[in-house]
Amino acid sequence: MGTPSDVLSPAAAQARLADGNLRFLAHRSNAKLHEFRPELADEPQRPFAIVLGCSDSRTPVEILFDQGFGELFVVRVAGNVVAPSVVGSIEFAASQFGTQLVVVLGHTRCGAIDAAVRAVQQGEAHESRNIRSITDRISPHVQDLVELAAGRPLEELTRAAMHAHVRASADQLRHGSRLLEELVLDGRLEIVAAEYELETGRVKFLERRG
Repeated sequence: MGTPSDVLSPAAAQARLADGNLRFLAHRSNAKLHEFRPELADEPQRPFAIVLGCSDSRTPVEILFDQGFGELFVVRVAGNVVAPSVVGSIEFAASQFGTQLVVVLGHTRCGAIDAAVRAVQQGEAHESRNIRSITDRISPHVQDLVELAAGRPLEELTRAAMHAHVRASADQLRHGSRLLEELVLDGRLEIVAAEYELETGRVKFLERRG
């Protein structure tokens, strides 16, 4: 499938997200972007970025990036975990719309990360198997970090664990899906990790390691 000529490159899409977050931080959000227009129902989807975010009610993706209807394809799940339905949703957007940027967006003080850290520390799984299906996808990404961090302040540890998890989740998307991996290898998709600071409202894109 060819890429439409007006699709933003990964660098341009990331810059547009960064600019939107700066507007949000400066209280200069564009109110017109958030106005409902009936004709939106007839317009095709052309999101310039795909965002895998957390379900946390304090992390409204379109608001913190100051983007409007149809501009972002957002998948939200507790702990921004990479599960089959999540991968399928991202595959759909990348293949159908030609979107070239995927952002895995974690955030500070994430309850799912905290639960996974405590599960590793205490060696006990949550009694709900549905919640375990989330923490069990996070724990392998943070286990070594937690085991080597005895005595480290919990808030500092969970933030480092969040960084490790979003980087690992981005890597899972790059290599756990044949469709996405081929797009990445063809230079038609970039997958990056980022964090949202609840304390400041700022989004920081994380450097790739390894």
